[in-house]
Amino acid sequence: MATAIVLLNFGEPADPDRETVLEYLTRIFYDNASLEDAESEEEAWERSRELAQRRLPGLMEEYEEIGGSPLQAQAANQADALTESLADRGHDVTVYHAMQFMEPLIEDIPETLADDGMDEVIALPIYPLCGPSTTVSSIDLLEDAIDEHGSYEPAFSAITGWHRVPLYNRIRAEGIESFLAENDVDPNDPETTFVFSAHGTPTKYLDEGYRYDEYVEEHAAAIAGMVGIEEYEIGYQNHANRGIEWTEPETEELVEGLGDSAERVVVEPMSFMHEQSETLVELDIDLMEDADAVGLDLYRVPVPHDDSRFPTLLADVIEPFLSEFAPAYYQLRQCQCRNKEGTYCFNAELPPQEV
Repeated sequence: MATAIVLLNFGEPADPDRETVLEYLTRIFYDNASLEDAESEEEAWERSRELAQRRLPGLMEEYEEIGGSPLQAQAANQADALTESLADRGHDVTVYHAMQFMEPLIEDIPETLADDGMDEVIALPIYPLCGPSTTVSSIDLLEDAIDEHGSYEPAFSAITGWHRVPLYNRIRAEGIESFLAENDVDPNDPETTFVFSAHGTPTKYLDEGYRYDEYVEEHAAAIAGMVGIEEYEIGYQNHANRGIEWTEPETEELVEGLGDSAERVVVEPMSFMHEQSETLVELDIDLMEDADAVGLDLYRVPVPHDDSRFPTLLADVIEPFLSEFAPAYYQLRQCQCRNKEGTYCFNAELPPQEV
């Protein structure tokens, strides 16, 4: 059986081309069209285009400032590294990477999978913390695209939440420890505030039962405990464009409010596994200016996208699907955020024990 592993990512424009960025934004807004009521698909696309054009000037400035996003190249490198790691374990598989909103697009990948004769497809989103508009949406998009591709009917499975994997926690914790040591910063100094900054999400998703905020809180607590950080704050990087409520507090407002209580702030971009505009612009440029305006020195922990152990982590997560033993052996259980057969995660709550 020919097996394909598809690493799913958000995607960002590698070059600051205006039309490319506009199409990218339109896809994002359309993917979240359910946040508003549209009477037709055409109306949803029109509204998405309107929101994209409104957001375009600001985002163009961001991409021009950093010369385009490095996310695509980092995702390709991760796919190559996973291929090598699995080959070293004796697994003859093919690793692909596909994006929700930039080429190579997820909806285009089934044609390649079919042409390559892939009998089995395993989807693995590279989002540490499972969210509805990232993890769940990307898997849905891939499975729907496969279903719509004529007679191509591979076996399909997916892995969602994986932030509880011990090696992942060790990678993040040691990255923070190394950064603090290199910069001679004590996170428990009374004049230092440590902030975990997560990608925000509309609260409507949380009201529907998604547990993204819970994952953020538990992961922050775990990493803080491993590093020995006694007190910390959690902020969210929101992108409010529809006049709806998002997760709070916003990282920007949180940092701006620290001017009277601290001299420095350390920011860990906890929900990111790539350097991208949310880290290189929102944190390194915009948040740096906000911190400076209130007299704070800002230190931003790098994203460990190229940690040599990351391919090992991904290979460990995928191993049950390649070695013919039950995913439950590795504590993978039926995902509740995406409650469809063949979707597994480390976050599912165990059923109550019978007495």
